[in-house]
Amino acid sequence: MDGRALQLTYLEFEVLDFFVHHPGQAHSRQALLSSVWGHQADDETSPDVRTVDVLVTRLRRKLGPEHRYRIETVRRVGYRYRPLDPAVAS
Repeated sequence: MDGRALQLTYLEFEVLDFFVHHPGQAHSRQALLSSVWGHQADDETSPDVRTVDVLVTRLRRKLGPEHRYRIETVRRVGYRYRPLDPAVAS
């Protein structure tokens, strides 16, 4: 984001990539599990939706204080990505 390399796991990268390609839209935890992990709601092998929370927390930490706010928590929904350029999200 500011020219520094981030050391991300595969899933951290995939979640960030998903957010960047869908800016300004709120995504539920279940939608992220489906889109990024490839699991459906009725899949018994699907990770718990709180897995998304843990991954987002790690991702925010790695983004650092200057960019962690770009992944917003949307109460009772999930998460939304705020791009640097607000015009991108419209």
